[in-house]
Amino acid sequence: MQSIVRLKGVTKDYGQGEVVVHALRGVDLSIQTGDFAAMAGPSGSGKSTLLNIIGGLDGPSSGEVEVEGRSIINLSGTKLSRLRRDRIGFIFQSYNLIPVLTAMENAEYVLMLQGVPTARRREKVMALLKEVGLEGLENRFPRELSGGQQQRVAIARAIASEPALVLADEPTANVDSKTAAGLMDLMAQLNEEKGGTFLFSTHDQAVMKRAKSLLLLKDGRIVYNGAPVENLDEAE
Repeated sequence: MQSIVRLKGVTKDYGQGEVVVHALRGVDLSIQTGDFAAMAGPSGSGKSTLLNIIGGLDGPSSGEVEVEGRSIINLSGTKLSRLRRDRIGFIFQSYNLIPVLTAMENAEYVLMLQGVPTARRREKVMALLKEVGLEGLENRFPRELSGGQQQRVAIARAIASEPALVLADEPTANVDSKTAAGLMDLMAQLNEEKGGTFLFSTHDQAVMKRAKSLLLLKDGRIVYNGAPVENLDEAE
């Protein structure tokens, strides 16, 4: 099985002098193409930092990062933006929706940037919003939606272009358990049918149980990488 993500010796430090936070400490990681992986760990363990570095939103202090066999460390801003637009979908815990755009416009935003014709992207996004339970809310602005509804718009936006890799920071944190299960079903379906690779950071045991593999971070290091376990204490 081919790796879609490969990290070698990745560190990330914040601050300088005597006030330095070592967010990541020599992370080696390989994510296989088609994986549906959950990443767990206490707050401050480095989960969000790792996702941001894999997605090219932040750079490591040292080490190597490859996506689809290509180093992203020294990519120009333009090439990095194109990689994120065309190959990576992001789901942020804080939604990151554009407040002046409707649910429909937010969900189709990446497709618009890719130049997908209006009729085709509207048809696709309408069907996707229906799948995530937002039928009839297409023309509402983010401020007119609940937190859970905004998260569903964010998930629709992330998967609309069927990217090779979806990075999700606590994707079910702001939705109820029924909605969370439905969203996981949708993403698992995309994973199975389209072969997209998913990497989630999560505190949700239900999300961990749905994963094909589990990463456990502690103090900036990966302390477990393998099959999901019932009890995280078993993985340490």
